[in-house]
Amino acid sequence: MVTRNDDVDWDRWPVTDYLAENYRRLHPADAAVIAHHSAYYRRLGPGSVAASVEFGAGPNLYPLVLASAVSRRVDAVETSRANIAYLRRQVSVRPDGSWLPFHALCRRLNPDVPATLGEALRRVRVVHGDVRALPPGAYGLASMHFVAEGATEDVGEFAAFCRAFVRCAAPGGHLLAAFMEHMPTYGIGARSRWPGCPVGPETVTRVFAPLTRELEVTRIDSDPTLPDYGDSGMVLLTARAAPGR
Repeated sequence: MVTRNDDVDWDRWPVTDYLAENYRRLHPADAAVIAHHSAYYRRLGPGSVAASVEFGAGPNLYPLVLASAVSRRVDAVETSRANIAYLRRQVSVRPDGSWLPFHALCRRLNPDVPATLGEALRRVRVVHGDVRALPPGAYGLASMHFVAEGATEDVGEFAAFCRAFVRCAAPGGHLLAAFMEHMPTYGIGARSRWPGCPVGPETVTRVFAPLTRELEVTRIDSDPTLPDYGDSGMVLLTARAAPGR
């Protein structure tokens, strides 16, 4: 049987294990994502986007830091109560020190990133909700990292998540995304299993081409310093939301 998004208890997402495996240090793959996105963000003016969204934010802070360079407000929209609790602590109390190297790289590659991690996160509003219910055209910029292909095993539902992602951006709005390439269903920590939908550049291009303009899709190789989840690297995307999509 195929596992779909609503079959999963996302409130049980293993935040501590996930961070330990992926984000307690800055891995080359994430440095490559940051470099790729920073090149796009540098084309936009500081504060030029009234509101942006991190579509399925999870506990990952670096996309929020990247978006803070151009956004007056960043909505981190997330369904998992475990991830929401983590995000609220990071934004309202104090961010973990492990995120400081991520912030430093973001700022080095784009000086429009606020000078401190705390200042960057002050632009973030944590929103507990289902990304599929976001209002159409609400954001001038939408960003998504490792969400659509990690929410379901069904390629049709993967495409539906991608359409919802594009739909929440205003016509002409900026889109940035990263996907795990050919990601199977995978484990985090000792026991937990989570859905994966194996997609590559061809699938991403096929899904986004009718919905966007100025679409650019590229990839980076698998990072041997990260856990072997069965993926073959990452697929990276930038685009503008097409009118009437």
